[in-house]
Amino acid sequence: MCTVTVFFKGVNEFIITSSRDESPGRVSLHPAVYEANGLRLLFPKDELSGGTWFGVGNNKRILCLLNGGFKPHDRKANYRKSRGLVVKELLLKRNIKLAIEKYNFVDIEPFTLISIDWQKKLNIIELVWDGEKSHLKQYPLDNSIWSSSTLYSETMKNERKKWFESFKLKTTLDSEDILNFHKQSQNSEYGLVMDRGLVKTTSITQVLKKNDEIRMTYLDLIKNKTSVFNFNSALQLNE
Repeated sequence: MCTVTVFFKGVNEFIITSSRDESPGRVSLHPAVYEANGLRLLFPKDELSGGTWFGVGNNKRILCLLNGGFKPHDRKANYRKSRGLVVKELLLKRNIKLAIEKYNFVDIEPFTLISIDWQKKLNIIELVWDGEKSHLKQYPLDNSIWSSSTLYSETMKNERKKWFESFKLKTTLDSEDILNFHKQSQNSEYGLVMDRGLVKTTSITQVLKKNDEIRMTYLDLIKNKTSVFNFNSALQLNE
C-alpha cells in the first residue's frame, strides 16, 4: 500500500498495481471473495485489522490505499479506526464522491486513496486525508505513479518518477511488464521492492481490467507464493 501505478490502455482496459510496504511479521491473507450488502468484493486481507489496502467490487469499483497524506506525520499511539476498514466501507458505497464527502475521517491516520470506477464511464479520483481535512481530486486517465509519504521523501519520490518515466518508454506495458517493474529493487532504501529491516515490500497486488474481464494477481514476497483470480467467475485460477 505504499507504491501504486496505473496504466490506461483505452476506455475499457487498465492495469493498477500496488506494492505493499509493511512489517514482514504482519500477516496478510491472500485474496478471497467476500459478500457484503449484496455485493461481491475481492481483496487481500490484513489479518490484524480485518481491513485491506486493495479491493475490487462487482459495483465496478477499485480502491487502493497508500499510507500517509501529502507529507510525513507524527503517528499517534492509537486511532479510532484502521485505514483498511475505510477501504472496505467505501467499496460498498453507491456514489463514491458523495460517500467521501459524508464520511467521518476524524481520528483516522492520514492516507491517500485511489479510486477507479467504470459504473458509467471510466473515472479516477484521488482522496488525500491529511489528518485534518480531506482533499478530493479528479485525475486524468494518464499513466501515473504514487509513493507513500510516510516512507519516501520528495527526493526519493522524484527518483522513482524518473524510473517510471523511463520504464514507460521501454515497454509494451502489458501486465507482466508492469509486475516486473514493481519487482525491481534498484535501491534497498527506496526501490520498488525495498527492505529497511523492520519494514519491507511484502506483497504486490495487481488488477487487470479488460472489457468484462477482471483478473487479480497477488504476489506474496514473504512466502514466494502467487495467486491469480478471475473475479467475474469468482474462480482462483492458480496458486
